[in-house]
Amino acid sequence: MPQISVIVPCYNQAQYLPEALQSVLDQSFPDWECIIVNDGSPDNTEAVAHEWCDKDCRFKYLKKENGGLSSARNAGINMAEGEWILPLDADDKIGKEYISLALDAIKYSPDIGIIYADAFLFGEKEGKWNLPEYNYRDILKSNMIYCSAFYKKEDWTIIGGYDINLIHGWEDWEFWIHLLSTTQKEVLKLPYIGFYYRIKENSMIEFLKKDNNKRQKINVYVQKKHLDIYIKEFGTYQEVLSVNDWLISCNNALSHKVYRYENFMPIKILKVLHSSFKRIFDKKWFQ
Repeated sequence: MPQISVIVPCYNQAQYLPEALQSVLDQSFPDWECIIVNDGSPDNTEAVAHEWCDKDCRFKYLKKENGGLSSARNAGINMAEGEWILPLDADDKIGKEYISLALDAIKYSPDIGIIYADAFLFGEKEGKWNLPEYNYRDILKSNMIYCSAFYKKEDWTIIGGYDINLIHGWEDWEFWIHLLSTTQKEVLKLPYIGFYYRIKENSMIEFLKKDNNKRQKINVYVQKKHLDIYIKEFGTYQEVLSVNDWLISCNNALSHKVYRYENFMPIKILKVLHSSFKRIFDKKWFQ
């Protein structure tokens, strides 16, 4: 039985799939399986997958009707035999030591629930992906852990897998919130570039950047689903509104004080004098 199951869903990404699978094959740690999930893809995903399964028996193939990324991941993980899961989208890649370093960390930290690493962007944009450092309260506001992080299959089972209703993105963000709030486990970031995220014009992350309405809908959905967590961490809506009203009041009072200060006659005179002396000084300096 393998220790790690890498799950690679594919829909219309057959052109990138060999790069993703090669990055798995290149791993320095050999005890893995890789499940390629064909999510009803209309391209040649099946042919590419069979080619890699013939190349190495650690690659396995699963075909299903199209159901979206969450559905495809869930199907692959349900089939997985590994204790730990590593999702990998078909157009991305992982570093050669990623699995090895993650398993080393697991040996010494049994309370870890999620392991990820530094990341690099490639494709239409290249450079280190500068993600904010993980903090539980901060991840409730926005995600800083990409999809290709390690977690236990038993934790996936406990929370019921990825939410198949999130078909427009950020399903990994909701998954991390659900997992961390349910298991109370720790998060570890490896000081190693373990993940390579492909930037392309039709990337889901680029699509969401341009669609504010979709982003708002996903935010509302996630917050409603985990309303008890948000209330516990940030208070009720009434409490948040009260704090907001207090901040507005403080801002108004501060603005009033600033206005009075700037219009206080001695201050005006000092500003004029300062400006005059500065012009005289600058003129002498440059002569």
